[in-house]
Amino acid sequence: MSIKRRQFLILGTLSAGGLGFLVKNLFRAPVPESTKASNTQDIKPVASNKEALLLRFVSVADTGTGTKQQYAVAKAMSHYHQENPFDLVVLAGDNIYNNGEIEKISEVFEQPYKPLLKQDVKFHACLGNHDIRTHNGDPQVRYPGFNMQGRYYTFRRDRVQFFALDTNYNADWKAQLAWLEQELSRSDAPWKVVFGHHQIYSSGYYGLNEHFVKILTPIFKKYGVQLWINGHEHHYERTKPIDGTTYVSCGAGAETRPVRSSEWTAYSASKLSFAAFEVYSDRMVMNGIGTDNGVFDRSIIPIAKI
Repeated sequence: MSIKRRQFLILGTLSAGGLGFLVKNLFRAPVPESTKASNTQDIKPVASNKEALLLRFVSVADTGTGTKQQYAVAKAMSHYHQENPFDLVVLAGDNIYNNGEIEKISEVFEQPYKPLLKQDVKFHACLGNHDIRTHNGDPQVRYPGFNMQGRYYTFRRDRVQFFALDTNYNADWKAQLAWLEQELSRSDAPWKVVFGHHQIYSSGYYGLNEHFVKILTPIFKKYGVQLWINGHEHHYERTKPIDGTTYVSCGAGAETRPVRSSEWTAYSASKLSFAAFEVYSDRMVMNGIGTDNGVFDRSIIPIAKI
């Protein structure tokens, strides 16, 4: 019995070491605050039944192609909805390729997301650089399925307030920044999420947006914005918290481009995917989810203290 017991202990030690070796080599960027899950493991709720879930939502961007890749991500979103019901999608721009033609809305939005739309899931969109090529994006602003209340707008779900921005070059930035600061200053929501199409911190094709770092990040810091969501970069990337804000690129909704790691990167991946969020009173649980319905990145975003 003692020999068998020693063998069991040795095997257990080897298994743990092997697992550590695999995890170390599987993920390029070290993510000490993340809990990794197998990329073939279905998502399950992380909270106990005693804990109150305030809101569950997902985000995706650069979707409007009508290709099989978009349908694959949409199918994964529907699968996640079946296991973990949500009624909100943040759609972070480039909703209609290539030129924002509203005539394509059925093939690039209504059909790919038909299962979710039939379940009364609401999409809240912002304008991407491709979207403004036709009539400056005005038809999309008016389209009921995108639930836009203007080129920039805010809405609230429970204790979470969302702020959508028009990050395009021709936006009325003076008015928009004044509006953003005013709305953030008057908000009593403990959770604040801002989203727009273009990246701020990114390790992809476009890289760091120094102008947005200068004009937007001080506002986020001042008012305790916990989360920024963008598209434009066709990859998944989550930063380490920067002055209390986590920056998430989720533009791999229909195609991908290569991505590397930077000093701010907590996790990055070039794979078709979307991001899912569960909001509680003291934290937000974020999952990166691929077309295999599995978690490839998991992290916890703490509530801001300001």
